[in-house]
Amino acid sequence: MATKRIGFIGVGLMGHGMAKNLVEKGFPTTVMGHRNRAPVEDLVKSGAKEAKDLRALCEAADVIVLCVTGSPQVEDLVYRADGILANGRAGQIVIDTSTSQPGSTLKIAADLKAKGMRFVDAPLSRTPVEAAQGRLNSMVGADGQTFEEVKPIIAAYSENIFQAGDVGAGHKIKLINNFGVIGQLALISEMLAACAKLGVDPKMFFELFSLGAAASPMFKNVAGKAINGDFTGHQFALSNAAKDMRYYAQMATEAGVSGPVAAVVTQSLLTAVNLGFGGPEHLTGSLIRVQAKLNDVEFPPSR
Repeated sequence: MATKRIGFIGVGLMGHGMAKNLVEKGFPTTVMGHRNRAPVEDLVKSGAKEAKDLRALCEAADVIVLCVTGSPQVEDLVYRADGILANGRAGQIVIDTSTSQPGSTLKIAADLKAKGMRFVDAPLSRTPVEAAQGRLNSMVGADGQTFEEVKPIIAAYSENIFQAGDVGAGHKIKLINNFGVIGQLALISEMLAACAKLGVDPKMFFELFSLGAAASPMFKNVAGKAINGDFTGHQFALSNAAKDMRYYAQMATEAGVSGPVAAVVTQSLLTAVNLGFGGPEHLTGSLIRVQAKLNDVEFPPSR
């Protein structure tokens, strides 16, 4: 499988580390030009080649890996006039590592299949740090044969690989996973804002909660930094979290999943974006600042 040629699109925070691992582990890799030249140039120095457009990338690749924001970006890459569907060929495999809508994933898979191509959803968890270390978690939706074909590729940047089921299953389990992560962040944010509103020392609360049954790495990372005015404890954009919650809510609604918590968490994230916290500089820890703003308090409280 190391002789398979890889085309990689999306060499941002996560994609750069993933592509670099592919290059360093012997996969001939071609990357798509990126508006941020630094990661492209670093990868080329490491041994990757650069494609100037999708046609060139498709011609140079047996397997195309996508690491973009979500379904609109994936659909654009596949369906644009000079995109993957137009330039792809029978036998090629496309791996979507983005967090995308399962319904879109199934449509793309069917359209590529009609051309003799295969589509795999393999979204990720963990952070750019683990991406650079080759220690991501990957959740894969693919039939058994295709899974075995792409597993060595995914293993180049992953520590743990889960075959979630057929195509679409990877994105389903990823959205459930992200609901759990983002739901915790929403709860942490409201707890800390309540401390500020009620005059409870957030540092004392952090120490107390950290010793209890509900303590978690998420709480310790996010709250542990936030009580000192650092809202970077979880390296994920708040706007992307809002997008993932919209995807989860749509998926759950279409499947008839009952449960009020997801709707509340979704509205919490949308409120944050509407209050001006949707820029790339606002990570999910900024949700604490949003809750403080809604409660007309300062966080961390000034002494």
